[in-house]
This record gives sequence, structure tokens and C-alpha cells, in this order.
Amino acid sequence: MGTFRITHKLAGALAVAAALAGCASYSPDGGMVVVADTAAAELGHDVAALRTPDAVEAARARVAGLLARRLAAGDAVQIALLNNRGLQAAYNELGLAEVAMVTASLPPNPGFSVERISGTAEIEIEKRIIANVLSLATLPVRAEIAGERFRQAQLRAAEETLRIAAETRRAYYRAVALRETETLLARARTAAETATRLAARLGESGAINKLDQAREQVFYAEITAELARARQAAASERERLTRLMGLWGKDVGFKLPPALPVLPRRPDAMPQVEREAVARRIDLRIARIEVDALARTHGLTEATRFVNLLEVSGVGKTTRERETGERIRDRGFEVEFQIPVFDLGEGRARQASEAYLQAVNRLTEKAINVRSQARDAYRAYRSAYDIAAHYQREVLPLRKLISDEMLLRYNAMQIDVFALLADARGRTAAIEARRDFWLASVNLAVAIVGGGAVADGEASTAAVTMPAGETGGH
Repeated sequence: MGTFRITHKLAGALAVAAALAGCASYSPDGGMVVVADTAAAELGHDVAALRTPDAVEAARARVAGLLARRLAAGDAVQIALLNNRGLQAAYNELGLAEVAMVTASLPPNPGFSVERISGTAEIEIEKRIIANVLSLATLPVRAEIAGERFRQAQLRAAEETLRIAAETRRAYYRAVALRETETLLARARTAAETATRLAARLGESGAINKLDQAREQVFYAEITAELARARQAAASERERLTRLMGLWGKDVGFKLPPALPVLPRRPDAMPQVEREAVARRIDLRIARIEVDALARTHGLTEATRFVNLLEVSGVGKTTRERETGERIRDRGFEVEFQIPVFDLGEGRARQASEAYLQAVNRLTEKAINVRSQARDAYRAYRSAYDIAAHYQREVLPLRKLISDEMLLRYNAMQIDVFALLADARGRTAAIEARRDFWLASVNLAVAIVGGGAVADGEASTAAVTMPAGETGGH
């Protein structure tokens, strides 16, 4: 370390450099513009960061309006986007990321020190203004890197928004499907109960034997158990939907439709599904920004690898002799830096290079996976549509015809309750096929745009099926 005499212009030059350095400023919406644009373009819904009492009150009023009517899938998603507190926490994380970006764009604060030495002959007072020149010189690049990190945070908040929307849609379709299944099982139980009572009366008169009577009773017992399981599954899925929408208190009494939406007239045609996914997936955009940021970091590391500390101090020294009171003022500057004798910065350079190559490889892997996920999700979507449409066009009309004929014969006591309830099992399968189609449509949107992992198959509560029973006769 050495001390050199120079005019006090050094301190002024550092101050001017600090004033000219570009500084980022806080946005009026806390960086929510990317999230809002994504939600509007991909979901057709609004988002809001609830940071003020007025914003909370406005969101609450809108949620109350949506809850006043029977919920559609889009209504449930909109409520979740406004009311899910975990999503609001993600928006708070975005606000923290903006603070980090603005802080990183600021010049380093200069230091100030005063030293007073009193001896027998004189008194020395030394004042220093210290600035980190290296940090100031690399400020523009570091500010750009911080800006890219903030853009990543914006996309992560948008991705979390898409994830909440997708999970809410899945929970909605499962809850409605289970409610529809519960209603169907309740009707089947009513029919089984009627048949059991009739069998008991016929058994008392000797018209049917004990075996047939026992069959009627055991089927009634099994269908009662299935109905109980269906009700529990429907209640659990409804609670999951309630959590995603952030509801509590009296709001948990929201109304769901009795059945799933009908199938669209035709499925969406997506010949360029891979290209769309690569262009629109948010996690790919985040990975690309990561590669760019690490490339800049690698360049910065290479440029500063031999100098990792460079500070300049403006020094002002005043000496006063005790006897004469004469003041002697000296000015100069002090430069402090580390000499790269042992650590030549190679470790930092290699670390930056490996981190960059790692990000490139992960981006390439993700792009390959995104293409595969998009193809697979579209195939699942088309397959689910074909199966549900087959049930709607072919199976259900035949089931209705069989049901009408069986009802006539049952009233004439020509068949037993097992044949009558076979129709209910077919209708349950049709409900599940429609549910699987709507879930596949959600998974396809996730595969193209993003918003969490693409679900592999149906991950809902265990399917509720009708008991197989046996075919017998009176």
C-alpha cells in the first residue's frame, strides 16, 4: 500500500462518476406487468397484487360477485387468481426481486474516515473518502445482469400464476365429476333399496328363495358403501378446490354445477404443437435468460479475474504544531489492491465457465423435453376426446335403450336388480371419460404454455366404481 500526493480533484471525480451511473427505479406496479399480460393472453383472466387495503377490498367485492352464482371453471380460476394467498406471496417475492434489482444498480457507497493523532509536538488529523473503483467500473454490466434476474423473477411469478390456474381447473373438473357420480350412485342406491324391500316382501310370501333375496340385500349393502365412498371423495375434492380458491367461512358454500360441461363439437387441431410449446413455454424463457445472464457473468469474471479488490481513497491530512499553532494541509490519494501471486482468478473463471455450460445443457434438455411433452399431451387430448365422444355418440344412446327395456321387464319382474343397475355402471364410465377429456385439455395447455409439471394420466382421487355384482334371476 502506498500514499501519493495529488489534488482533491479525485474525490470530485468519484462523485461525478457516481452521479452519472445509471440507476434502476421502482415500477409503479411492482413488476406485475409481465404477470398481468401473461394471465390476460393465456388465461383470459385478471390478476392483482393485493398490496393496499383498496386493492384487497376491490378483489373481495369481485370474488363475492362470482360466488353469488353457480361457478363455471373460469369463475373458479378467476377467484383463485384474486384470492389465493400463496399466489399473493409469489407476487411479494417478485417485489423483493425488484428491490434486489434496484439495489444492484446503485453505485457503491463511498466510505469516510477521520483519524486524529495527538503527539507532544503536533496534532495530525487525517480524513479519507474511500470508493471501490472496480465496483463502479463494472456497475453497468452488473446492473444489466440484475435486470435479467428481475425479468426471470417476473416470469417465475407468471409461471406460478399459470400453475395455480391449472391446478384450480383440474380440481374443478374432478369435483364436478365426482358430484355427478355421487348423484348417479344415489339414484342407483334408491333403486337397490326399492328392490331389496320388494325382495323381502316376496321372500315372506315364498315367491323368491333365500339366495335371490340375499343377492338383493348384499347388492344394496355394497352400493350403500360405494355411495359413502363417492360422497367422501366428492367432499375431499371440493375442499381441494376451496383451498386453491382461498375461501373460508361462509364462502365455502359455493355452488357447483350438477354435471360436467358437454364436449366441444370438435377437438382443437394443433399441427404445430411442438413449435408453439418451444415458443411459448415460460420455463424455457426463464432458462434462456439464465444462459444470457451467466454469459454476461462469465465475461465479467474474465475481465476482472486478476483484480478482485481495487479501492481508491482521497486523503486529506492536516497537521497543527502545538507551539506555533501553524496548520499544514496535505492532500493526496491512496490505492489499495491485491497482488495476484497465489490466486490468479483461474478458479473463478473456471467456475463461471462451468456454470454457463451447465445452463446451456439444461436449456437444451428442457427444450427436448418440452417438445416431447407437447406431443404426448396433444395425443392424450385427442385420445380422451375420441373416447368421450364415442361414449356420447354410441354408448350412451344404446345404454338408454337398454335401460328403457330393462325397466319395462323389471316392472314385469322378468329381470333382477343387477341387470337394471348395469346401466348405471356404463353411465359412470361415461362421466369419467368426459372428466378425462377436460383434464387432458388442462394438461395440453400446461404443456404448451407452462405452469407446473404436466400431469401423467389421471391423478385425482381414486375412481369410484359401481360394484360388479352377479347376474341372477328371481
